[in-house]
Amino acid sequence: MSQHGSEADDVLLQAVRESGAHIGVVYLLSDTEQVLVMDVEVGLPAQLVKPWARIRLNAGSPVAAVARQRRLVWVPDHEGLARRFPATALATPYPFAMAAAPIMTGSRLRGVFVLIWPASHSCELAPHDREAITSACDRLAAVLQQPDEHPVSRAWEPRVLTLAPPRAPERHPESAVCGYLDRLHVGCLALDLEGRITFVSAAAAELFDGDVMGLLGRPLWEVAPWLKEPLFEDRCRGAVVSQQMTSCVARCPDGRMVEFRMYPDPSGISLRVASVEALAHMDEPAAGGEALSRAEVFYSFLPLAVALTRALNVPEIIDLVADHVMPVFKVKAMAILIAEGGKLRIIGSRGYDQDILEGLDGLPIVSGTPSGDVARTGEPAFFADVNELRQRYPDAEEHDRMAAWAFLPLEVYEEGVGACVLAFDEPHPFTVEERATFTALAGLVAHALDRALRYDSKDRLAHSLQKALLPRSLPEICGLDVAAWYVPATRGVGIGGDFYDLIRLTDTSAAAVIGDVQGHNMTAAALMGQVRTAIHANAVAGASPGDVLKHTNRLLIDVDTELFTSCLLIYIDLQLRTLRAASAGHPPPLLRPPNMPTEIIDVPAGLVLGVDPDAEYPTLQVPFPPGALLALYTDGLVETPGVDLDHAIANLACYMADSSQELQQLGRTLLDHAPHTSQRADDIALLLLEHRAKAV
Repeated sequence: MSQHGSEADDVLLQAVRESGAHIGVVYLLSDTEQVLVMDVEVGLPAQLVKPWARIRLNAGSPVAAVARQRRLVWVPDHEGLARRFPATALATPYPFAMAAAPIMTGSRLRGVFVLIWPASHSCELAPHDREAITSACDRLAAVLQQPDEHPVSRAWEPRVLTLAPPRAPERHPESAVCGYLDRLHVGCLALDLEGRITFVSAAAAELFDGDVMGLLGRPLWEVAPWLKEPLFEDRCRGAVVSQQMTSCVARCPDGRMVEFRMYPDPSGISLRVASVEALAHMDEPAAGGEALSRAEVFYSFLPLAVALTRALNVPEIIDLVADHVMPVFKVKAMAILIAEGGKLRIIGSRGYDQDILEGLDGLPIVSGTPSGDVARTGEPAFFADVNELRQRYPDAEEHDRMAAWAFLPLEVYEEGVGACVLAFDEPHPFTVEERATFTALAGLVAHALDRALRYDSKDRLAHSLQKALLPRSLPEICGLDVAAWYVPATRGVGIGGDFYDLIRLTDTSAAAVIGDVQGHNMTAAALMGQVRTAIHANAVAGASPGDVLKHTNRLLIDVDTELFTSCLLIYIDLQLRTLRAASAGHPPPLLRPPNMPTEIIDVPAGLVLGVDPDAEYPTLQVPFPPGALLALYTDGLVETPGVDLDHAIANLACYMADSSQELQQLGRTLLDHAPHTSQRADDIALLLLEHRAKAV
């Protein structure tokens, strides 16, 4: 993209100069993936842009939101970022203002253009800034329409520009300036925006095991690879993005602890470097305290953010927030409220007494309470003490006996869903960083709760449908005791395809059926209903077990579901004391004759239903004497990763050996020995039938 790259570079540099931004970025949409790839940027060293080099379109970031919505997104400050894009705010805890706009050619999205200003920028996007962005997007679109543009590939590396030609390294002579710096016992270092060393004092050169002349012009991360660690890179990004002084402590290869203080401007970073021991003797605060505290908060929230993406229920989310947030910020009590029917309902809490919760639960959103106002307006509210609370809410009572509060809105895609209350038992002045962190946290919690509540709703619907599709009761047949169980999978939204049934054929005969439709969704459930109906209709019409499966197989071929079904059908004749069985790729039944070990009945297994229209299903006949017990089950009862299936079925047969157990007790015994893991993704269906007729 040499010619086009040059034109795009010129557009970017001009927009940055005209708008007064200190960082500019052009992202291009990949032709092969749903991802935005950084093409060119100015204002950040190449080492620091790696976390933002590729952004997926479904990410919770302003750049991805621009690509999805095809409109400009303006983020005036870090608190605004925390409210709308909480995950991004936690990952980039720096104060800045940002505007991003789509690059369009007609109706086609080609990329995203981004400008970033220091936090001192106006809270409004000025008309001339908006004009510069619009002009840049139009010019970039024209560049991208040119025919010799290269496609964006996975291995694409962004170009890094500078606003001015790099300054030549200063070959500073022995002078009063060098003597002055040496007498300070701290190192001085300057970097340009590409991370190259443009100035270095003797003390700093000693830290990097080099001489002054040998270090000039070299990238910092080349002369000190030990600084390629997350905290130092995070502080460098924070300095360049926010244009504010930042600091951190790092460990040298020789074990010394060294503090770096970074003073940025749009042309680069000046660093002051000193050992922690030396700083301890100076008349200034101890090194690294604020930085370590900020790092502690940041890294405490990393596992929380990851865990919240996996949480599937509300109690799990409450536990995660309580465990990760309350200890870090010394929060005494917490309550999470969801808006329902014009009221706020408490769905989880920690630290509050029950009588206090009863007073908070069910308050109208329009009641003029802090939590109600926050839920309605989407604006967080922080009160460092009781006096601050009463200044805004004169009638507020000390109903929760706390001393400071953070009331945080729970919003999902800018739609309010509730509020989170964090309470402290001592006055607590909230720093700017704390406010942004709490606001970002609330955004993560809101999205996790939205997923959990949707999951819970779908889960209830799925299992209600599952229950409706399974038989409400099994027919009573004289001489045959029956018990059945259905156990849903332990994890994963969906409805199982496992089913069972017992069909009365005559007063002394019945058809027992068990099956497993591939999949865990509504399609599988609908197919399960069709299979049950087809088997029932063909069985009562007098077809043999093999013919019933053959007819059902052809039905599935005709409906073209692309889902397969395993099935075991057994005709039980109590008068003839026989079983006739046919199988469509289903696990074999177990039979425990009276006073004998349990047997695995080797029913000839035809193909699963829905594969071959000409498949045949042979029938096997075996005795079923009085006192015999028959077990039909689905593979969820026996299948465990890494365990041989035949061995697992043999173990199940052993568990059936105790003939003293009643049917219900035996069923619980078998289920207790089923695979029990938090990740079990398959349902279980179990059908037990016992011949109770006395021998003649």
